[in-house]
Amino acid sequence: MSGDQSAPGGGTVPEKADETAFWETPDVYGAYPRLTEDQIARLAEHGQRRTMAPNDVLIREGERCETFFVVLSGSVAVVEDHGTPEEHVLRVHGPGRFIGELGLLYGQVAFYTAVAREPGEVLVVSLDQLRHLVSQDPTIGDVVLRACLGRRALLVGQGAGFRIIGSRYSPDTRRLREFAVRNRLPHRWIDLETDKEAEELLRRFGVGPAETPLVIWRDTTLLRNPSNAELARLIGLPSLPAGNRHGDVLIVGSGPAGLAAAVYAASEGLNTTVVEAMATGGQAGTSSRIENLLGFPSGISGAELTERAVLQADKFGARISLPLEATGLHAKDQDHYVVAFADGSEIAARAVVLAMGARYRRLHVPGIERLEGTSVHYSATVYEAQQCRTDPVAVVGGGNSAGQAVLFLAGFAPKVHLLVRGASLEANMSRYLVDQVERHPRVEVMLHTEVTEVIGREVLEELDVVDNRTGAHRRLAVRSLFVFTGADPHTEWLAGTIALDSRGFVLTGPEAQEACAYPEVWHGRGRPCMTLEASLPGVFAVGDVRSGSVKRVASAAGEGAMAIHFVHRHLGHSAVPGTTGTPTVAGHSDVPPRLRHKESAWLA
Repeated sequence: MSGDQSAPGGGTVPEKADETAFWETPDVYGAYPRLTEDQIARLAEHGQRRTMAPNDVLIREGERCETFFVVLSGSVAVVEDHGTPEEHVLRVHGPGRFIGELGLLYGQVAFYTAVAREPGEVLVVSLDQLRHLVSQDPTIGDVVLRACLGRRALLVGQGAGFRIIGSRYSPDTRRLREFAVRNRLPHRWIDLETDKEAEELLRRFGVGPAETPLVIWRDTTLLRNPSNAELARLIGLPSLPAGNRHGDVLIVGSGPAGLAAAVYAASEGLNTTVVEAMATGGQAGTSSRIENLLGFPSGISGAELTERAVLQADKFGARISLPLEATGLHAKDQDHYVVAFADGSEIAARAVVLAMGARYRRLHVPGIERLEGTSVHYSATVYEAQQCRTDPVAVVGGGNSAGQAVLFLAGFAPKVHLLVRGASLEANMSRYLVDQVERHPRVEVMLHTEVTEVIGREVLEELDVVDNRTGAHRRLAVRSLFVFTGADPHTEWLAGTIALDSRGFVLTGPEAQEACAYPEVWHGRGRPCMTLEASLPGVFAVGDVRSGSVKRVASAAGEGAMAIHFVHRHLGHSAVPGTTGTPTVAGHSDVPPRLRHKESAWLA
């Protein structure tokens, strides 16, 4: 940002202040970078110049983002509720800055309106060209992606976007809030029980409390208790085109394992589809900072890791659809499987990769259910952390997820109590996290401690905890509780179809073949069950859902990549970038041998 000068009120005046006089929103956390002349020239090779007059609308709230704008001269204001009495300015950008946030990269609808504030000129780049540049030019890609992620976080923090009106006691309200939070969608929750604005909005739209929860956007769109799929369509989250229900590989789940499988499958020419029941990124996507991932010495947030992986998968042509909840798996014929979904749709594929991960266990203590989603949380993201700036909080758990959450929350809350049932942190937490947790001045580690009751009617007021050695009880005055007590696999829909272990995780390799309820499916295959293969040939399990897996992001991503090697072996051909080699006879492909890569000996 060299060349900027301080302006009254905390704004900045750009270098070209003699050409255009305005107050510009200061750069916050790298969310509003100014592109260099070289970067603008690179973008100009793929765009067109356009003049703008005052009040020209470049991007309109609620409409799909299809264009990337770089301000060359003049200024552009980013506003919410444009054209209404509630209109207010969120940002102002001058020469060298670009307009857009994360939704731009995915073709989502805009959560704001961008309008010319002063006359000038903009560079216009199509969405397709922008995606190409972001994936091909690392310099521009890093600047744009980091800025878009930062802008989405700021929109979230400001409560921009749509509004959810509903009672904190309503399961459907909690469902909609969780879906919005997990998908990092800008929104604001208006509690029917305590917020005076709720009654005013209900009167304005002529609906009663019994019809809540409601989703309201721009005062023109109202959805009564929408399904997650309906909310996803409103915002423009990705979905499969009608009729596109066949492919080479179907990946169920989009955590690190599923996204890695998607990247490698699509990049090697396989027709690849990814389906997700809740949100891309899985549990890793909710992590505030992952510090033990190879290649990221200063750590990376789960959100940024997820968005980079999604863009990478999209770059190679993988199709991602959500929310689609799998409900059944069966063989269509000798060469295809069909996965059925809760909405009644089906997708057929020649191979299936199961990457559903696992879901955090809920804490079962008196009083907790009514506070889930308001004061009791099962993830620690910026959404929840912003509620903890003035009050102490508690975290339950002794693993890495709990440790990461504690350190993140300690940056917001004045006090964080870490409640651990066991005798030490070292038993389940990485050493680097143990050291940071124990040294942090705002963190109190309480070993041999369990929650016995959650106290509070509308919000959490106190926890009753017990020392499991002595039986002594203690009250903790906290306003939020974060629970990280292990996870259970989401495999109920597979019971009776493939072999699972005693805890519901998917068996793979020799164990799976031995436990197969239908051993005849392996007759004539001429091969044993491969390392990551489940008890049905051509069905693979990777990441946390696999029995015996190492519960780490890096190992999940590695398994996802490795599974595609086995998919190629199952399909009877080797990986060939840019092709989809359909087997003609066992062990052979219609891809000429001179183009086929050799299989890695260590994976044979």
